[in-house]
Amino acid sequence: MKILVVDDEADVKVLFEQRFRKEIRNGEFVFAFANSGEDALTYLNNHEHEVVLILSDINMPGMSGLELLQKIKQMYSVPPPVVMMITAYGDEENYNRSVSLGADDFLTKPLDFTLLKDKLKKQVHD
Repeated sequence: MKILVVDDEADVKVLFEQRFRKEIRNGEFVFAFANSGEDALTYLNNHEHEVVLILSDINMPGMSGLELLQKIKQMYSVPPPVVMMITAYGDEENYNRSVSLGADDFLTKPLDFTLLKDKLKKQVHD
């Protein structure tokens, strides 16, 4: 399963590569990374049918994760990628907005990687 991680924090790539080392080595997950909503859209335009799941931070400079979510849900209808929103601010407003825009899940930072792995593996088997 190809997963696009969208986050403006530079250390996210290293963190995911460490936490998912075994799954990456086994070919269970393939990760791609974008540092902004704009980069994510560019990546998706070039790899449209490869990405199955998107993990996106909400608070990023430029295009927010919520704006990205809205564009993804408008652009890709059949089948749309699964989109999980991630935020350091687990407030009700961000949650409600994410759900209303079509987010498939909502996670808070710091990420619980055990929970995230379970959620990703469930997506593989659904």
